[in-house]
Amino acid sequence: MDVWSIIGWGGSALVVLSLLQTRILRLRLLNLVGCVILVGFNLAIGVWPMVGMNAVLGVINIVHLWRLLRHRHDEAEYTVLPVHDTDAYLGHVLDRHQKDISRYNPGFTPTGSPYAFLVQHGDRTVGVVLAHDAGDGRAQIDLDYVLPKYRDFTPGEFVYRRSDVFTDRGFHQVLASPRMLDSKPYLTNLGFHRDGSDLVLDLA
Repeated sequence: MDVWSIIGWGGSALVVLSLLQTRILRLRLLNLVGCVILVGFNLAIGVWPMVGMNAVLGVINIVHLWRLLRHRHDEAEYTVLPVHDTDAYLGHVLDRHQKDISRYNPGFTPTGSPYAFLVQHGDRTVGVVLAHDAGDGRAQIDLDYVLPKYRDFTPGEFVYRRSDVFTDRGFHQVLASPRMLDSKPYLTNLGFHRDGSDLVLDLA
């Protein structure tokens, strides 16, 4: 197999691989790289219809990536809805994604988390944050879960940014869940800092 064949097959493989992704951002990035490779490959062998198609697909991917990244941290794009821990819809979301939640949060159970928040993007639920009172004005996070499709966008951050959802309930600090310690870059970007063995966020 010559070099050009390897390049062509490689670009095609990336496009196919992109369509298997559950995360939107990763899908668009892989698809864009595959399209760019295929534009170059088809230019080299002179297959102009494929050059045109992949160029157009590349532009479409760039536009979607720009829109996705532009609103990645835009509070106007997300809504935080406080709900009761016995809310039927909350129970439905937790049950529907129980396997994925357990994968990243081994040992988690939804009981004992009286403070519950759904993160909405338009009419879609994209994340769930559950917490309980740890005493001394501290809210202990029990679960910070994001649906796989939106995992590149960390929508849970909007719960912590809107400190009023905690301060209105008498809290002045948020403790990260021990299950979140592997997400330290995400937490430190939100303002969490080390306090002994805990990662804590001081609320305004």
